[in-house]
Amino acid sequence: MNLSRSIATVGSLTMVSRIFGFARDILIASTLGAGLLSDAFFVAFKIPNFFRRLFAEGAFNAAFVPLFSGLMTTDGRDAARAFAGQVLAVMLVTLFIFVTAMQILMPWVMYGLAPGFVTSPEKFDLTVELTRLTFPYLLFISLVSLMGGILNSAGRFAAAAATPILLNITLIGALLFVAPYLPTEGHALAWGVAVAGMVQFAWLMVASHRAGLSLRLPRPRLTPRVRQLLWLMLPGVIGAGVVQINLLADIVIASLLPEGSISFLYFADRVTQLPLGVIGVAVGTALLPLLSRHVAAGNEKAAANSQNRAIETALLFTLPAAAALLVISPQIVTTLFERGAFDATTSAATAAALMAYSAGLPAYVLIKVLTPGYFARKDTKTPVKIAVVSMVVNLALNLILMGPLLHVGLALATAISAWLNVVLLAIGLRRRGYLAMDSRLTSRMSRVAISAAVMAVALWGIHQGLAEWSEGSNSAGIFELAILVMGGALVFGVAAQITGAARFSELRGLLGRNRTPPTAG
Repeated sequence: MNLSRSIATVGSLTMVSRIFGFARDILIASTLGAGLLSDAFFVAFKIPNFFRRLFAEGAFNAAFVPLFSGLMTTDGRDAARAFAGQVLAVMLVTLFIFVTAMQILMPWVMYGLAPGFVTSPEKFDLTVELTRLTFPYLLFISLVSLMGGILNSAGRFAAAAATPILLNITLIGALLFVAPYLPTEGHALAWGVAVAGMVQFAWLMVASHRAGLSLRLPRPRLTPRVRQLLWLMLPGVIGAGVVQINLLADIVIASLLPEGSISFLYFADRVTQLPLGVIGVAVGTALLPLLSRHVAAGNEKAAANSQNRAIETALLFTLPAAAALLVISPQIVTTLFERGAFDATTSAATAAALMAYSAGLPAYVLIKVLTPGYFARKDTKTPVKIAVVSMVVNLALNLILMGPLLHVGLALATAISAWLNVVLLAIGLRRRGYLAMDSRLTSRMSRVAISAAVMAVALWGIHQGLAEWSEGSNSAGIFELAILVMGGALVFGVAAQITGAARFSELRGLLGRNRTPPTAG
């Protein structure tokens, strides 16, 4: 399994998904703006995703992928498939019961998740209705996580990485073609979320069958291996729960802030998700099965090298991305979203949140790079303890900063607590002997930082030169943003070559054109 090729595969498909995602969000912004309807839909969309990340994506993958990869390595494909089938049967029954119960209890659940909406009965009732429509998505996307874990463990990353593209296409189609026949655009989007889950599941079922990894559905039983999975998941659920409670706390607190705050944070987060998804998800997805195989084979030297190269790749892309977002957030938000119901005031509020989020961008990605170092060794407890500390800090900062900074304070608290999480994860790995930064990594980190700083200064200068010309013109703004993006990439590329932060030959290798690992330097 080639780490660079795996990262490139997941990253390129995630990039396609993010492009469709931006098209989706531009359409939502122009149609819904930032107000009652958008706040209601974003809460309805976030709640099933909260449980997905809690059970199916975070804790489940952390426990399942090492077990499945280990079985593939030691007992063969058939034993691994039988184990996955047992997990599928238990998941189906559990998820069906949970989704049904949540549908019934949704009004009471909403009192806890969006208490600020209680003062507006119209907003509260609409949020409950839309969440009931979106919640079946949890059932299907959880099964998608299972199928994706199976394919990723077998070194087949493309199909799972492409599933978010289907979600974005479905939501765009719902807004364009279904909305005229439903009470609001929010109803169309909520129905689109539920249908997208079904489409994604069907897609991966076909991909698994073609890969020879289709599953049988036995009678649900808590076999010894399933119990082992649940035992390994338990601290992961708590840890993932801590992270998700952080995000949920943002929603709860934002619901108490002026109307539109949830929408400001959503759109700012969506921009941040582009580099986070392309790099963080790609590196984390590719790294966990690779580390699991190295650890299962007793090859700690290879595991350490893979960990260092993953950190290097993450910093190479996230440091310049964070620098760029800090400098040109207003231009990005205005060009992408400011049209229709999304006005200049909304743009300014969203850009301020984006700048705060971007300060933590490298940390968000490094968390995804460092946690596989624990999960691959079946240590799901340590990240839990670290996440608890980070959660407490985040909640405290939320309460401290929400007064003077409103929604921007919530975004800034998220960034600060993410950096704390990274520091604690790195210290834990280093103390166990699982993280030893080699000379190449330490040298490249400083060179990447210098190159990113040079790019940031260049972006500020380009913007100052074009600001008066592009002001007040949407087409000129698009042209300015294009110049900023291309100019920033060019300046960083040249600076990286001069400082030695990266070589073109290594980037070609990352894209899969060169299978030979780059030499240290």
